[in-house]
Amino acid sequence: MLIDDLWQTIEATLGNLTPAKARELAKSVAEPGAAKEQVAKTAADLMEWSQHNRERIRSIVSHEIVAQGAHLGLASQTELDALKKRVRELERAAGMTASGRSARTAPAKKTAAKKSTAKRSTVKRNTAKKTAARKPAAAEAATATPSGEGG
Repeated sequence: MLIDDLWQTIEATLGNLTPAKARELAKSVAEPGAAKEQVAKTAADLMEWSQHNRERIRSIVSHEIVAQGAHLGLASQTELDALKKRVRELERAAGMTASGRSARTAPAKKTAAKKSTAKRSTVKRNTAKKTAARKPAAAEAATATPSGEGG
């Protein structure tokens, strides 16, 4: 019987204590033959106590979650909202679209990039041809003997 009473007390602390359960719990802890008013007052006190304890437990758990999040370096919802707002402001200031592209300059950048790549590859090819044409002449000059010297 004592374990059942203890279990009911724990349930009243953590669970949602109904008025019927509170009256039942009050009857079980009251002295035999106790007045109805006394049982009703005890039941009301149990309801108040249960509500207060649920709020305290909720507050403790909430506080602990925030503390552990801060300890781990997690951003709070307030910080995330502020960052989202700042990003939107920067995008608007830069004229960016929702996809992250600039609505005004995106096509021009692609064309410029293609042109500069084409120029670079043409320059590389021309430089390679000139270098190849110079190599045999330079090699001949290095191996040739001066005409005044004979052997």
